[in-house]
Amino acid sequence: MDRPFLTDSRELRRRARSHMEEGAVTEGYRADRETVLRLLNEALAMEIVCVLRYKRHYYMAAGIHAQAVAAECLEHANEEQGHADLIAERIVQLGGAPDLNPGGFLGRSHSEYVEGEDLIGMIREDLVAERIAVDSYREMIEYLGDDDPTTRRRLEEILATEEGHAEDLRMLIDALSRDERRALRESGRS
Repeated sequence: MDRPFLTDSRELRRRARSHMEEGAVTEGYRADRETVLRLLNEALAMEIVCVLRYKRHYYMAAGIHAQAVAAECLEHANEEQGHADLIAERIVQLGGAPDLNPGGFLGRSHSEYVEGEDLIGMIREDLVAERIAVDSYREMIEYLGDDDPTTRRRLEEILATEEGHAEDLRMLIDALSRDERRALRESGRS
């Protein structure tokens, strides 16, 4: 059975010609655009702070497991940069401007920039930041509901990656902690 359009074709055409300066934002957009832009700029800041922290950890990784940890940090940094790019693109599509002023990143970011004292400390700080990102994106997705399906889908994709990062980091901490305990036992200091 054919389902007819809910809106007459002529009406769709008329609406498409009105307010063309709004680009992708049509009369059917139901979200509070200013709030969405604020949330996206906060997410953008969070992603950039994460890129910077991961890059620092990439360069600062030292010790027997440094190569594996550095590789993981670089991979995550690159993926976080990809998230930042997606978010910035969406901000522009919604008629906003990505706030890339470095002076305000920490104030807008939900996550912190904590360097960590040693390899496990760095990974723990990355895991804390990923957990913050997971909760932040989940709340943004719930807020958007069906009012902005495009932004919601992008955030859902980012959320899935952030959950994967958190699990990678948890497994890395577990593996390094096991190795540390084994080294202590073998040296007779346990």
